[in-house]
Amino acid sequence: MSKKRLVVKIGSSSLTDRDGSLSPLKLAKFCDAFASVKKAGHELIVVSSGSVAAGFREIGYPSKPQTVRSKQAAAAVGQSLLMQQYRFSLQQYGITPAQMLLTRHDFRNAENYQNIFESLTELLKKGILPIINENDSTAVDELTFGDNDILSALLSGVVHADMLLLMTDIDGIYDDNPFQNPEAEKYEKIYSIDHDLLGRAGVSSSTVGTGGMHAKLLAAKAAQQMGTAVYISTFKETEPFQDIASYKGKGTYILPADEKQMRTSRQWIAYHASPRGSLKVDAGAAEALLHQGKSLLLVGVISMEGAFKKGDVLDVFDEHGELLGKGKAAAEFRELHEHSTSSGSSPLVIHRDFWVTLNHRYKRKEDNYAE
Repeated sequence: MSKKRLVVKIGSSSLTDRDGSLSPLKLAKFCDAFASVKKAGHELIVVSSGSVAAGFREIGYPSKPQTVRSKQAAAAVGQSLLMQQYRFSLQQYGITPAQMLLTRHDFRNAENYQNIFESLTELLKKGILPIINENDSTAVDELTFGDNDILSALLSGVVHADMLLLMTDIDGIYDDNPFQNPEAEKYEKIYSIDHDLLGRAGVSSSTVGTGGMHAKLLAAKAAQQMGTAVYISTFKETEPFQDIASYKGKGTYILPADEKQMRTSRQWIAYHASPRGSLKVDAGAAEALLHQGKSLLLVGVISMEGAFKKGDVLDVFDEHGELLGKGKAAAEFRELHEHSTSSGSSPLVIHRDFWVTLNHRYKRKEDNYAE
């Protein structure tokens, strides 16, 4: 098998004992699997939950805390314990771990977003094992991912991973709740995550983790749209990660619609940047953007909203109010507004290189993807 870049996400329930405390044995088994996949020549990034679960006993809480303040306190204690255990378990294989704590802000800022890519690329180049978690000790609601499932999906896109492995307490995706219906059947492969499948996804059976199967499917859908394959199952010592990457796993695979992966710059526009304004365009401009691969000129804009600047990301709607995609403004609002009342050539509003089609009814395979 050729060299692959894998992202493995480990949920809290996969790392802790029944009382919620960190299990050195479970963690050590994961580290043995990490060593095996790296020995096989593949690149690996780990997104590991467990800081709150590892820390709340140490801080004196009898059970997993529920308030933001208590969770942050437990995470502050638990994160160091988690990394200490990873370092202890990995040193016997000669593997050096690196800790990276992230929040939504790191993805929303274009410069920080690029720095994430460059930092991870350098760590992988040097043979280091990046171990990533959300910065639970300082993050506030509007800057959190909610759980590490979506964080792992977004990271998979950033580093152009070949596959994201979501390790959870259920061995795949079923057509019904397997804990309630013994006749429920497991999907081997999923090509499209639709509203029906999302609606039937149950919650997690664990009292330790935060992400249910619905959250995992949303994360899988995001990774799928960026061109990364996803695998969902429980961790088994008899099922090496390199075998999973070769599609020999017994869980569920979610396959990307396109073989090409979305360009990093366009991932940021599509999934991370906060729109600073919006445009409504006429049918001719929509046709040019969606089907002809052309840039958007002011002559095709019906209306503009928001005091945006050059470089800000804008939502673009058709004349019926349906979202077509997003793009970077080539000029600021005032400049475009003033020019719309004057004569002369029509100025550029969004260049084709900074446009992302999000309406899948119109999306062409070559749009948004790297060659």
